[in-house]
Amino acid sequence: MIRKFCPQWGLIAVGLWVMGCASPSALSAGPPASNTKQKAAAGKVVKTEAEWRKALTPAQYEVLRDKGTERAFTGTYWNNHEEGAYRCAGCGLPLFHSKQKFESGTGWPSFWQPVQKGAVISHEDTSLGSVRTEVVCSRCGGHLGHVFDDGPQPTGLRYCINSVSLKFEKPKPPTPKAPAKKKA
Repeated sequence: MIRKFCPQWGLIAVGLWVMGCASPSALSAGPPASNTKQKAAAGKVVKTEAEWRKALTPAQYEVLRDKGTERAFTGTYWNNHEEGAYRCAGCGLPLFHSKQKFESGTGWPSFWQPVQKGAVISHEDTSLGSVRTEVVCSRCGGHLGHVFDDGPQPTGLRYCINSVSLKFEKPKPPTPKAPAKKKA
């Protein structure tokens, strides 16, 4: 099986198999094992499909691992106006903050930038017969949604994200400080 989450690997593998440079059994193995070890060593979250199925709800698995899309205006966070952070539902990495969220009218949570550079990774997506830019979590590779160039300034970007791929976290209330002891 050629894995869905790495279209470049799939194209390379099919090309090698067609040219006779690799056997079908070699193609089904996916990327070399050393590549997986390197990802895990770099702080990446690497799990088997069975582990992902156990850790995620069916809806989360459909979006994060199978690159599905929830219906517009049905997700938990499209109309959320509370202050807080949006984390990856797969691995907990902070991805977006409410300060960067805006009303796009699309029915999905939309952000004009991630919480920090490198939180998300973009890939070309031609799956529906058009060219779009897919956005995935940089730690676990989970599909989040797509980014478009019709957002507000200062970036002009619209990160259109599936609610089910996110976990919202409200800010923690400040811890009360003990009163200072008076010196005698």
